[in-house]
Amino acid sequence: MDKMRLPVGIENFEEIHTDNYYYVDKTSMIRDLIYRRGKVNLFTRPRRFGKSLNMSMLKEFFEIGSDPQLFDGLHIASETQLCREYMGKFPVISVSLKDVNGTDYKTARSLICSVIGEEALRFYDILINSKKLNEIEKDRYRQLITIDYENRESFLMPDTVLMGSLKLLSMLLEKHYDSKVIILIDEYDVPLAKANEKQYYSEMVLLIRNMFDRALKTNNSLYFAVLTGCLRVSKESIFTGLNNPTVFSITDEDCDSYFGFTDNEMREMLAYYNLEDKHEAIREWYDGYRFGDTDVYCPWDVVNYVNKLLVNRELTPQDYWSNTSSNDIVKHFIEKVGDGLSKTEIEDLIAGETVMKEIHEDLTYDRLYDSADNIWSVLFTTGYLTQRGTSDGRVYQLAIPNMEIRNLFKNQIMDMFKESVSKDGETLLAFCNALAAGNARETERLFTEYLGRTISIRDTFARKPTKENFYHGILLGILGFKSGWYVKSNRESGNGYSDIFIKVEDKDIGIIIEIKYAEKEDLTAACENALRQIDMRNYTEEFHQAGVVTVLKYGIACFRKKCRVLVEKENN
Repeated sequence: MDKMRLPVGIENFEEIHTDNYYYVDKTSMIRDLIYRRGKVNLFTRPRRFGKSLNMSMLKEFFEIGSDPQLFDGLHIASETQLCREYMGKFPVISVSLKDVNGTDYKTARSLICSVIGEEALRFYDILINSKKLNEIEKDRYRQLITIDYENRESFLMPDTVLMGSLKLLSMLLEKHYDSKVIILIDEYDVPLAKANEKQYYSEMVLLIRNMFDRALKTNNSLYFAVLTGCLRVSKESIFTGLNNPTVFSITDEDCDSYFGFTDNEMREMLAYYNLEDKHEAIREWYDGYRFGDTDVYCPWDVVNYVNKLLVNRELTPQDYWSNTSSNDIVKHFIEKVGDGLSKTEIEDLIAGETVMKEIHEDLTYDRLYDSADNIWSVLFTTGYLTQRGTSDGRVYQLAIPNMEIRNLFKNQIMDMFKESVSKDGETLLAFCNALAAGNARETERLFTEYLGRTISIRDTFARKPTKENFYHGILLGILGFKSGWYVKSNRESGNGYSDIFIKVEDKDIGIIIEIKYAEKEDLTAACENALRQIDMRNYTEEFHQAGVVTVLKYGIACFRKKCRVLVEKENN
């Protein structure tokens, strides 16, 4: 029997069930939402944790005219009384703001008009032909679906119409169906994030605040609303005047297992696809997030990786979640070193340790990077850091959740190190001159200086070859900016060695570097071992065959921010 396909990139609940995709059953969320909901409910989770799919699920459950068979065999179907009372009983307005990413306010506003206009257009036959609406009400509805003929891809709404659009549409639907309306707004904070990035934040805040104020506060047609987003934006920013929404954040135990995959759900998926032996690798790379009282995997990572494993069972874990965004927040974080953030704190995180920090979940996008304290909070709420143990009020033990995110931090650190190297030509020239001259003492001094500048990667979970790769990367990052040198890396981490070959063409000099990580801080012995390895494996043969006159063999040993350099010289 053919296996169900994995829903890579599919966020439509109906499509998953009608096109035979594998589905991790999250429908119990409907029951918990109904029993614990407020008038306005906000779920905050990192990107790619299933928010949009769950919103699609809510729409299909509550909306009048939806197919109840979509829920056959799922958890919610066992709640027979609840299904009789709520399933298919409400008009639903469902909009997603995730694609509102305009480079300026005019473009972003136009995109919002299109989102609202397209949702309003979904009810065209119902509302235009409704015998319960008068002509004035139908004319007001037409304002929501008027096309901008100069730009046919957008809808044309004056500010007064746009700001009241969700409220107007819900009022018209209530009158037609004689039932209050459920409003679903997915990724409500994306327009704010983009506006802050592109410098039109104040205009966007005003627009969103007015839309939400009318739709969620002064709206007698509203039954309840559900919003999702990454951040719990402060009430003063866009929820002014709104009664406190019921918030289900990553620190709350309510509905904590409905975004992301639990370990049991993960094991069931692997068993279905006969991939049980991949559990430990998936756990190491994609698990580690803690929402409320539940440990969860990132579903985007898992679905993508399992899908790839079905084609190539030997494929090693890859970065999927971290490649779906610019990850600028990590860069801003590292840039705060010396300005409220210490190198030791980042080094502890990468080493798999925890850092105690006070977290503020109520933030505004225009203040995210004002201080290191704010950035800690953003990293936590957006999934780059997670909690360990129990909190003490607002104080949490923060940790990097898994290998994928650890690699993201490492890569950002390396990129920023290379950027600093490129700006310091004087030190670069001195280092390369010392290296080409066979001056081990000066090479050691300058390399130690470089190590002191960067953030040390002392990953306690990494194998020794992986630790050596960090120093290998530092050297390559330096040498990559030296013009006129041919640099070749022949790295095979699995066999535990890293080689760097350098040909200084205008001086007929060949340099080979072997790097060792000194586990017990015996740097000299590690250097001597590196030199022996160069000889035993005949790494210099390539230079001898090319007739290079001078060959310099370097053994470099490192331990955290210390290094030792030994050199041997051969003349042909």
